[in-house]
Amino acid sequence: MCRMAAIKSRDPVAPVLLLRMMLAMQKGHDNSGFAMVMQDLGGAFAEFKKFPLLSMACTSAGLETAEAILEEAGFSPKFDYKPDVENLPDLDFKRMPHYVFRNYRYPERCNALYDSPSAEQKQLLLETRLKLRETLTREKQGFVYSFWPDVLTLKEVGDPRDIGTYFQLWNDDHWLKARVVSAQCRQNTNYKIVRYAAHPFFIEGGYTLMGNGENTFYQKNKEFQQRLHPAYVGFESDTQCFLYTLHYVVDELGWPLEYFKHVITPLTFEEMQKRTDAPVLQQIRQSLMNLEINGPNTVVFVLPDNRMGVIADAKKLRPYVIGKDDEMVVSASEVCGVNMVIPNRNTEHDIYPGERETVIVNNGLEVERWQQ
Repeated sequence: MCRMAAIKSRDPVAPVLLLRMMLAMQKGHDNSGFAMVMQDLGGAFAEFKKFPLLSMACTSAGLETAEAILEEAGFSPKFDYKPDVENLPDLDFKRMPHYVFRNYRYPERCNALYDSPSAEQKQLLLETRLKLRETLTREKQGFVYSFWPDVLTLKEVGDPRDIGTYFQLWNDDHWLKARVVSAQCRQNTNYKIVRYAAHPFFIEGGYTLMGNGENTFYQKNKEFQQRLHPAYVGFESDTQCFLYTLHYVVDELGWPLEYFKHVITPLTFEEMQKRTDAPVLQQIRQSLMNLEINGPNTVVFVLPDNRMGVIADAKKLRPYVIGKDDEMVVSASEVCGVNMVIPNRNTEHDIYPGERETVIVNNGLEVERWQQ
């Protein structure tokens, strides 16, 4: 099984907390990779929240290619963060020549700054990321993970401890900090190991998602989703289908979040008949049956407003635990991961998400439990 960890904090925290959680859960992953998405950034990026942030790993040729594409689209560099690395020869991971974490100014035609991108800016960021990804992939020049304000993505293949050492992430006072961080260890197990397959996944609009388990309806999901939206690409992991469904239900259809659970793990028809909203639930199941999932899994996601959510499948065969204190909510695949960060919490208040509920951590760090 994979191992996941996520933190939502009042104050920005450094990635070292996630690495410590992964170290505590080491028996549950195979040291084949580490990835994280940081949102609501502090530290080096605290002053640039409204400027789109490009997260990319590439070759020297890939960097030149990407810069040319961005310049042609009208983007100009605003702030360039260059990570201090400890380039020891014996580190066990597949390092890339360049790691880019760079804020850009919007093109002049749409350079107004809002709390979240306008529809025009959102479309431009999507089209630019897809072009960057397609071009660098075709030329085998690199990987583009996200291009969105206030979001930073890092994905690497190798030993998480060595990845942390290279980027000096073991530093408690690292320049990279965020109030919302989600991370996962262990690379893809069902398909080819590539950086794009590493969880968490991010999509324009501000949606992040990672999962632990498997989705045996992957092919059905994929074939249906490929026709729904130009951003639904890649499919290097079956868990990407969860992200695309979340985005489709909430962002494209505009439905309330509680319907996400009804789409991916719907009630049986017998259970529906007992509810006053049975006609709605039946229509959802009939129209979106190709977005249902199957198999043991737990899903952790972050929404555009930085709320965090957890959903378990109906079989409830992948564990997950949520603990909290006054300063942060910490969740992980194993309780030892939570213990590593907030050992003195009241464990009687820990939550183990049930198979028929959606757990939401709001921006006041209150934990809400929505029954399906």
